[in-house]
Amino acid sequence: MIDLSEFKRDTLALHAGRDPDGNHGVVNPPVYHCSTVIFPTVEILLETRRDRASGAYVGFTYGREGTPTTRAFEDAITALEGGYRAVVTSCGLGAIAASLTAFLSAGDHLLIVDSLYGPARAFCEDFLKKFGVEVTYYPPSIGAGIEALFQPNTRVVYIESPGSLTFEMTDVPAITKLCRQRGVTTIMDNTWASPICFQPLKHGVDVSINAATKYISGHSDLMLGIAVCTEAAFIPVKKTASGSGYCGGPDDIYMALRGLRTLPLRMKRHQETATRIALWLQGRPEVARVLYPALPDDPGHAIWKRDYDGASGLFGVVLNACTETQFAAMLDHMSLFRLGYSWGGYESLVVPTYPSDLRSAEKWVAPGPSLRFHAGLEDPDDLILDLERGFARLAQAA
Repeated sequence: MIDLSEFKRDTLALHAGRDPDGNHGVVNPPVYHCSTVIFPTVEILLETRRDRASGAYVGFTYGREGTPTTRAFEDAITALEGGYRAVVTSCGLGAIAASLTAFLSAGDHLLIVDSLYGPARAFCEDFLKKFGVEVTYYPPSIGAGIEALFQPNTRVVYIESPGSLTFEMTDVPAITKLCRQRGVTTIMDNTWASPICFQPLKHGVDVSINAATKYISGHSDLMLGIAVCTEAAFIPVKKTASGSGYCGGPDDIYMALRGLRTLPLRMKRHQETATRIALWLQGRPEVARVLYPALPDDPGHAIWKRDYDGASGLFGVVLNACTETQFAAMLDHMSLFRLGYSWGGYESLVVPTYPSDLRSAEKWVAPGPSLRFHAGLEDPDDLILDLERGFARLAQAA
């Protein structure tokens, strides 16, 4: 395998996790379908078993622990994010759950951002609290002010930046600096930016999570999560994921690896299209506010510009007041911005959002309904035309 240490991120996305010389010259890593692994001797079997018990996971012991296909994907994402090793799970929420439970026990305290992904919030409310973990939500703009929320039993700070639905930025380095001083583990959901636009571990985070379902895959056809860890964080996350039964399927892992190879190009196009549409939307009378940190007038733009290398195609829009009938008339007949959850694929999507239902640290106030847009890879002119027709339907339904 070639030494990739001297190369830039776009090159890493193409070459990391590949070993053609070790695979008969085949460009892409093969797919290993595996439950059972055969060992040639008792000595080797027992040595691998000891590795597994210690958490070293050097070799391959059983399909749930991973295969060479799994390792190739883990190595590729680890190289892009600058981590020690990574853990693949069956979905993004699986990576979140495994990472949180790896470092939290009954009686511990978790600080978690108020603008986080809805299912992650539900996991905290429905599972962590039930098992005796104290959960406090903090405002995404808190920065170094988070120090006032630390308790003697604070074990984890969870970050998502920008936040789901409202796209508020969090000062990651300010938070991780305080956490390192106190020995508090930091976990971050990096799915919006992907490893191309942000590398959390380089900013002091201990575990960086990506829902590979989204941009890494890029084709809306698989479910997969991955947690990239520092050396100290790897064994706890790996043992928890394995012990909880989280694992990714080999075909999904292979497709995620294939999608990864075009990720840098796709992210550039997503950002270009999203920026153009966001600027256009700012000029519409129906729009009260566009939520996208790549815009110069966004409240989080300074943090984004300082820390990030790019933006994705996901952003929010707050409309001025309108009726439910008008809102539905706009969305029900879109040609390209189709109604659908998830994002990160090649296609454009839109969903209504209700941020006020998911906030507790501070209220979310808006003059009208909110939307989340994903700008896909279609021609931007066609997407703007689709939006123009949607606004026309909204006006006609008045």
